Amino acid sequence: MRPQPLFKDEGIPMTEEEYLASEPSSEVRREYYNGKAYAMAGSKRNHNILTGNLARRFGNHLEGTPCVTFSADIKVAFAHKYFYPDVIVDCTADEGDSYFANSPVLIVEVLSRSTKKLDTTTKLIHYLNLPTLKEYAMVEQDSVCVQMLRKSRHWQPEYYYLGDTVMFESIGLSLPVEDIYDRVDNEDMRVFREMQKS
Repeated sequence: MRPQPLFKDEGIPMTEEEYLASEPSSEVRREYYNGKAYAMAGSKRNHNILTGNLARRFGNHLEGTPCVTFSADIKVAFAHKYFYPDVIVDCTADEGDSYFANSPVLIVEVLSRSTKKLDTTTKLIHYLNLPTLKEYAMVEQDSVCVQMLRKSRHWQPEYYYLGDTVMFESIGLSLPVEDIYDRVDNEDMRVFREMQKS
C-alpha cells in the first residue's frame, strides 16, 4: 500500500525568500515545508464552525488581557518552515502589521481526513518544540473528540468526549465539549441532541 502523503498537493518548489515575498499577495494561503509551498485546501462547514466556536470563546474570555486570538490567517514560523494553525493564542505585543504569531501559548488544529496525518505528526513535533507553547489541542470534526497535549504534563495526550469539560490551562478557560461542538453536524452530535430531547 502506498503511504499517504503529508500534503494533499505536490507543492511548488521555491526558496524561502520567494515564499515570504509572495505569500502576502497570494490569493491562496500556502504553507511552506522542505523547500515547497503547499496550497491549503478549503475547509468544510464543520471545520469552520469548530474554529469559529473556539476563536470566539477564547477571544471573549481574553478581552482586556495582552493575549490575542488568531484564526487561520496568521503563520507560525520554524527554521525554514511556515504553518497556519486553525486557532492560535499569542500573549506578546507584536507590531500590528506582522504576519506571524511569534510566541504562541496555545495552538488548536481541527482535524480532517486530508490534514490529520500532518497535524498529528509533522506539525505536532514542530509545535511542541516552540519554547512558549503550553498547550496543543487537536479537535476531530467527523466525531466528537478533543485531544489535549500540555507542557505541564510532559505532552502526554489527554482525551475529552461529550460530558467532559476541557480546561485550557494556558488561558484559564474551561469549556464543556458540547460547547466546543455547538452547531456541528456529525453522527456523535446528532445522537447527543436526540438524547437531550428525550
